[in-house]
Amino acid sequence: MTPVEQDIDKRIHLLITKASQYYEARIPPPAILMDLLGSDAGQALPMKNKVRFNRSLYRQNPKHFVHHIVAHELAHLVAAQIYGHRIKPHGKEWQSIMLLFHVPANRCHHYDISHSGRHHFIYSCACPDREIPLTAIRHNRIHRGIHYHCCDCGSALKFRFDTRRSS
Repeated sequence: MTPVEQDIDKRIHLLITKASQYYEARIPPPAILMDLLGSDAGQALPMKNKVRFNRSLYRQNPKHFVHHIVAHELAHLVAAQIYGHRIKPHGKEWQSIMLLFHVPANRCHHYDISHSGRHHFIYSCACPDREIPLTAIRHNRIHRGIHYHCCDCGSALKFRFDTRRSS
């Protein structure tokens, strides 16, 4: 196990112990993968009891990542195990677990994703001078009617330009 995985594993076991005691339930530790790429810092797979993390985003701020991102993803697994799989991903059940973990129930991170190489579509929000890079997947979802909003101001994202056409 790498030092990164050891940091994450230690935090997960601490949080599982806390949740298990609070809910008086046996919560099995998840499988941990460090294979996530792109703009997502973490991903929870409740049906498989697995969490995936982005190693390059971890490197930007390891302490913040272990404290916030690991708790965020683990809260998804705990919520599914305690409340079932039909709950909202960031609903009141998930938020209550984040409160138990003493971590703000934030849905977004602010890590630098500009070097991931996958962001060609630049969007903006109501924040002054802010550019938000999105992947082709999210850009195409917007074209199909899905709406994405800024985590800070809450306004809907608006397309500005495609970096592949402006260079």
